[in-house]
Amino acid sequence: MKTFDIPEYYRSTIITPLKEYRRKRDKLKRDFTPTTLDFGPVRFQIARHFGFCYGVENAIEIAYKAIAENPGKRIFLLSEMIHNPDVNADLLSRGVQFLLDTSGRQLIPFTELTPADVVIIPAFGTTLETQRELAQIGLDVETYNTTCPFVEKVWNKASQIGKKEYTIVVHGKPTHEETRATFSHSKESAPTVVVKNMAQAQRLALYITGERSPEQFYDEFAGQYSAGFDPARDLRRIGVVNQTTMLASDTQGIADFLKLVMIRQYGLEEGSASVEEHFANTRDTLCYATNDNQDATYALLTYPADLAIVAGGYNSSNTSHIVELCAEKLPTYFIESADKMLSDTLIRHFDLATKQEIVTENYLPATRPITVLLTCGASCPDAVVEGILNRLLSFFPEAKPVSEVMGAFV
Repeated sequence: MKTFDIPEYYRSTIITPLKEYRRKRDKLKRDFTPTTLDFGPVRFQIARHFGFCYGVENAIEIAYKAIAENPGKRIFLLSEMIHNPDVNADLLSRGVQFLLDTSGRQLIPFTELTPADVVIIPAFGTTLETQRELAQIGLDVETYNTTCPFVEKVWNKASQIGKKEYTIVVHGKPTHEETRATFSHSKESAPTVVVKNMAQAQRLALYITGERSPEQFYDEFAGQYSAGFDPARDLRRIGVVNQTTMLASDTQGIADFLKLVMIRQYGLEEGSASVEEHFANTRDTLCYATNDNQDATYALLTYPADLAIVAGGYNSSNTSHIVELCAEKLPTYFIESADKMLSDTLIRHFDLATKQEIVTENYLPATRPITVLLTCGASCPDAVVEGILNRLLSFFPEAKPVSEVMGAFV
C-alpha cells in the first residue's frame, strides 16, 4: 500500500503504532474485532478501522506540497480540504485561503484571482462549472487537484452507464460538496436526479410507476434533477451511484428497492439478464474506506460498553453516520477534540438532531471499571484520537501507565 508524506503532528505515538500492529497481522483486513486497551479502571475498545483513509492522506500530502513548492504565492483552497477542523485550521495558519464555504457560497470572488495564483481542489472534487470558470481565468486546476480516486471512480461509473442510456440516481446529501460535484459530472453524460435517503427513493418510485405526475416531480425534487429531466422518459432505465461517505447499507438498500420497483414495473424475472434492460449494476462504487470503517463500527458495537466516543469534524458526513450507528446502541458523544471533555463530569458534544453543541453531565458512570468504545471518521488525525484517550486517562489517576499497556503492541 502506498504511504503518504503528511505532517508528523497528525500522527500518534499510541494510535499510529496500534494501527500498524493490526495491519501487519491482518493484511487482508478480514479481522474486524476491536483492539482492547485495558488500563484497569478504564478500558478502551478501539475500532479496527478508523481515521485517515487513502483519499484523505493523498489530499493532505498534495496540499502541503503546494505550500512548500510555492513560497511567496497566494494559495487558495476551493473549499475545506476535508471535513476536519484541525487540518483546515493548520492550512489557514499557513496562509491558505478558502474561496468557497462548504455549501458552495462564495467567500472570495473568482474575479480577484490571477493566473499566478495557486488553487487546490479539495478531496471532494468540484463541479465542472467551477473547474471551467477557474480554467478561463488561466489557473492551473490539475497540478494540485486532490480529488479522491474513489470519488472519481463514482464519476467514471456514472459516465459509463450514462453512455448506455441509463439515468443516474445519486444517493447523497444534495448540498454536500461531493454530491454537488458528482451531480455536475453525471449530468454531462446522462439525466441525473439526487435522492437523499430511502424516503426520497420511495417517492421517486411513484414517478417510475406513473402514480404521480411530472409536474409533481419538479416540485418535489426541485434543485435535485438535471436540466430537461423528463420523469416519464428518464426513469425507464436507471442506475444508482452514491456520495462515497454515505452509509453503504443505505445505498445498497436504496439500490435494491429501486431495482425491485423496476422488476415489478416491467414484469421482469428477478435474477435474469433482462433486469439490466432497466437497472444497471453499480455495486462497485461503494468506497472501501467507508465500508471498512462502517463494518469495524458494527463489530465494535457487538462488545459491551458504557459509552462511545466518536471523534471528527461536525460537518463530516462519514463521521455522522458512525455516530448514528453507535447512538442506536449506547450513549454516544460526538466531539471534535479532547478539549470538549471539560471534566470527568461534563462533556460538550455535537447533537446531530439539533445540529449544535450541547453539554451533558455525568457522562462517565460511577461504576468501575468502565468501558469506552473509541473511533473516529475518515478525516480525523490519529493525534486527535490519542488526545481524547489521554484526556480520559487523566480522570483515572490509578490507571496503568500507557507504556505498560502499549508494551504488548510494539
